[in-house]
Amino acid sequence: MGIQAAQFQLDPDFDGTLQQQIQQIVSQGILAGRFLPGERMPSSRALAVRLGVSRITVTLAYAELVAGEYLISRGRSGYFVSENAPLPPDYKLADTDRVEVFDWSRALTTRFSGHRHLLARPPNWREYRFPFIYGQPDPTLFDHHNWRRCALEANSRKDFEAVTADTYEQDDPKLIEYIVRNVLPRRGISARQEEVLLTLGAQNAIWICAQLLLNRGGSAVIENPCYPGLREILGHSPCTVTPVDVDENGLPPERLPERLNVVFTTASHQCPTNTTMPMERRQALLKRSAEQGFIVVEDDYEFEMSFAQRPTPALKSLDRVGSVIYIGSFSKSLFPGLRLGYIVGSPAFIREARALRSMVLRHPPGSLQRTTAYFLSRGYHDSMLNRVGKAYGRRRAVMGKAIQDCGLEVAGTGAFGGSSFWMRAPEGINTTELALSLRNQGVLIEPGQAFFDPADGNVRFYRLAYSSIPSARISEGIGRIAAALA
Repeated sequence: MGIQAAQFQLDPDFDGTLQQQIQQIVSQGILAGRFLPGERMPSSRALAVRLGVSRITVTLAYAELVAGEYLISRGRSGYFVSENAPLPPDYKLADTDRVEVFDWSRALTTRFSGHRHLLARPPNWREYRFPFIYGQPDPTLFDHHNWRRCALEANSRKDFEAVTADTYEQDDPKLIEYIVRNVLPRRGISARQEEVLLTLGAQNAIWICAQLLLNRGGSAVIENPCYPGLREILGHSPCTVTPVDVDENGLPPERLPERLNVVFTTASHQCPTNTTMPMERRQALLKRSAEQGFIVVEDDYEFEMSFAQRPTPALKSLDRVGSVIYIGSFSKSLFPGLRLGYIVGSPAFIREARALRSMVLRHPPGSLQRTTAYFLSRGYHDSMLNRVGKAYGRRRAVMGKAIQDCGLEVAGTGAFGGSSFWMRAPEGINTTELALSLRNQGVLIEPGQAFFDPADGNVRFYRLAYSSIPSARISEGIGRIAAALA
């Protein structure tokens, strides 16, 4: 018995090629038990006519299915469902809907879903004409071609063992070596390989630090305003958290409390104000750290986006007693979906961090590590950063002029570049409400309330990023923001 071409229907919203969609229809039909072993597939000509595609598209799809043992080819007789095809599950789904009666409100001992999502952006944000949102990649600036080449090589037979083996708690030596020999020296940091641990981005690195350094009775200092994810993590830690207001030079060491265990700071490019801590203040912070015995966790936020002038050396590069833990990430310089970062610290700390990470995950995916190692080591990353820096420099200039022309107020300066402006709205303006109203005009901004300590009730600030909007649309978008504020 043959399978009829009429059983095939293309999905216009399928995220892939026509060839991939045909392969998926056939494989899912076999796994669902609709296409049985020995049944004859529609001819490539008949299926091509049915779907309105070229015959070669169907032929190539069938060839891939033969390679995967879903189909077999019998000379001039055509293609048939293979006897060796993966078997469908031997159970049936229940005929009736499941009814949840278990009381999960009593079973859950800890809740993590209560934090505020004030930075949430609409899923279709790319459809907005003026997306002044932070941290999202611009596909026109990314080096798709060379990333794809590196991914293909990382998943080749040559690297099969490196990317597929269970390396337990160990990271890809190629990527670690590049970080130690090339990335860290650019920040003035000298480190050995045993002092570096890969993480699933900066958020994961912050969580590891909080778990290892803060327990009940501990005390942590965070900047105010600061990265919201840091506040959320520490909100679930049994420690005391003290927010310290930043000024035009970042975190003031003289305002730190006498008793504390850990200070979290974004010294080189403060999040979200973009201010840079001067060298005198860095030395003062490290001096207090040595005298009082507290740890400094340095999140080197956006240091790669230094297109205006060279960044100040990292705090870690000035550390002489080993009290600074350094966090870096490839999320901003490559793309946030990569979720790949690293921690640099003393061997004693990294040893415990590696053990803690292994309880949640052994290591980041091997194929992503090796792909990133190739992309970095072959110069593609530096070339792309150069291109991105020039584009960001042009966008920043356009946005700066538009902000000035429209009379808007910049609250924080970014001496080295970055990808955003930190803004202050006029007295009496709630930027959370402003952001919602601007969506109706195709404008997306980030209200600043999520960055501040909730006790502040600060609703006047907002962030405007230029990483995801072309220069030609910036002025009109800024004009709409100014009109809404007026």
